[in-house]
Amino acid sequence: MEESAAPARLRALPSWLITRTAMHAGRLVSEGLAVADARGYHYRLLATLEDFGPASQATLGRRTGIHFSDVVATLNELAEREYIQREPDPADRRRNIISLTPAGRRQLRRLDKQVAKIQDELVAPLSAEERNELVRLLTRVLEHHNLA
Repeated sequence: MEESAAPARLRALPSWLITRTAMHAGRLVSEGLAVADARGYHYRLLATLEDFGPASQATLGRRTGIHFSDVVATLNELAEREYIQREPDPADRRRNIISLTPAGRRQLRRLDKQVAKIQDELVAPLSAEERNELVRLLTRVLEHHNLA
């Protein structure tokens, strides 16, 4: 649906605007990360490992909001590329602890650059001040609903 084709009452709804923007942002991220032979889950997991350090698969799922089966599949992909390593948890040998490798850190840096380009494309019509305000307002809404 083209923006101009939508009824005015829809274009005035924050929920409609957020949904449309999120759909477009998702496409931009998917396409932009594909250029770097990556997916959004790769970026989310690598960034989480760098920010929080080594973690179990279950903890990574909770922190990223990725379903456990998708976490496992994505970690398998990242392990094949040697971006992460799995080691048994010394406290519980049934559980693996996942950590970032040097190659994973390098890949994360590449993906950070790609994601920055994607963000610039998404919010291109906004000034730097408006971009900061948009992030501030969206964060406030998410925090209000305990989603941040």
